[in-house]
Amino acid sequence: MIAVVNEVGERLGIEPTCAAIGLSRATYYRHKDGPRPRKTTTRSMPTQTLGAIERQAVLDLLHEDRFIDLSPTEIYAQMLEEGRYVCSIRTMYRILAANEELRERRRQRVHPPYAKPELIATAPNQVWSWDITKLRGPEKLTYYHLYVLIDIFSRYVVGWLLADCESGDLAKQLVIESCAREGIAQDQLTIHQDRGTAMTSKTLAQTYASLGVIKSFSRPHVSNDNPFSEAHFKTLKYRPDYPGRFNDQQHAEMHCRDFFGWYNHEHHHIALGLMTPYDIHHGLAREKWNRRADTLAAAYADHPERFPRGLPKPPPLPIAAYINRPAIIAANTTEQAQLVQ
Repeated sequence: MIAVVNEVGERLGIEPTCAAIGLSRATYYRHKDGPRPRKTTTRSMPTQTLGAIERQAVLDLLHEDRFIDLSPTEIYAQMLEEGRYVCSIRTMYRILAANEELRERRRQRVHPPYAKPELIATAPNQVWSWDITKLRGPEKLTYYHLYVLIDIFSRYVVGWLLADCESGDLAKQLVIESCAREGIAQDQLTIHQDRGTAMTSKTLAQTYASLGVIKSFSRPHVSNDNPFSEAHFKTLKYRPDYPGRFNDQQHAEMHCRDFFGWYNHEHHHIALGLMTPYDIHHGLAREKWNRRADTLAAAYADHPERFPRGLPKPPPLPIAAYINRPAIIAANTTEQAQLVQ
């Protein structure tokens, strides 16, 4: 296109020729004249630049034991207090950057890696999980705190309470009452929780010790270390009748009472073979499973053509529940499931 403009531009004019072929005049002239040579000017060294010896002296100063944990800003201030001026704060940062030392200078505590909790429950009242969730009150920034203890094997809510704050004393009360109601013996139960203030309180730790309960904690900032409580709270808050906000604490308590009654006794949980938590927790599931199997067998006998895969069976009952299931027992669990069914 540049060649076309060169060829006919002198006769027809550069501007109309560029317009006719859709070429910008600026583009034409830029290519016609060729790239402009870049200016190669050498920048002179500023007069205030420190020499090599002075820069090394500053670096040695920053390496002194008394300054090793301090930032250049703090060092600069202390040097002025001593009546000395070495260089500016920005120059200290430049010297550190030039020596690849521009990083966190303070000694910081390195936390040891937290062990991943690995828990297994093969029957009710072996492992409980608990957490606290907030329920919105009538006004903005007003909340009610719902404490919930759930058995991870049966998904049965063994205890709950509603309060206006998080407290280790309230958690203690909930644990003591729930253990007494379920008849928990020494060294029978593990309770898993996250690292909230109520969970890590000394009051609750002493309660666990007196009851012979083993405590287990989630890792910091690992949301899936407490999956049973989190899933339970989602079920609570995604129900169609969940109001979003409660008029007062009595309203919230009435709603929770209705919800936990439904959840424990009427909710057919898919992970429980479509049994209710109450059925699993109180040993009623096997009898119900057999009755369902008889019903399906009768349906199969009446219309076998409707079951191309053969005799149907109810969903299997749970064998074990895990928090971070260890890989070493995964194969054993599969073998047990085949034997039971």
